[in-house]
Amino acid sequence: MSLNKMMIIGNLGADPELRYTPSGKAVTNLRVAVNSNRRGADGEWVEETLWLRVEVWDQAAERAAEQFRKGNKVYAEGELRAREYDGNDGQKRTSLELRFARVVNLERRQRDEEGAPAGSGGAYDDAPPQVRPRGAGQPQGSSAPGAEMDVDDIPF
Repeated sequence: MSLNKMMIIGNLGADPELRYTPSGKAVTNLRVAVNSNRRGADGEWVEETLWLRVEVWDQAAERAAEQFRKGNKVYAEGELRAREYDGNDGQKRTSLELRFARVVNLERRQRDEEGAPAGSGGAYDDAPPQVRPRGAGQPQGSSAPGAEMDVDDIPF
């Protein structure tokens, strides 16, 4: 038995790159920076950044391209691959990649221009709309818009 799975949390270094294969499958490539801190030989803290390419497929690829932006903090898990290629200078280089990844945006939902919290029409809002039952109009004696109904007033 063998297992090849890697989990990372990092920041997107660029906006997602969405493309389609000749057969029509969506694939999005993300560049993720994973930072770590350690003490150097001189005792000073040194920050290191590891860059990984994350590959997301199908419907998840399309959602990632729509919702993610440069700088977003993301969690990704997938199969680790090392890909070798020739750089522009002719040197052999290695790229670390997470393939067939599951990616989750760790950013808080953004606010829209008026400063209202997401859920009131922000661009990243996927929460269901607030629904009131039929006949549950304004509570008696209240004419303020958005006033809440008392639970004790529900007739069932």
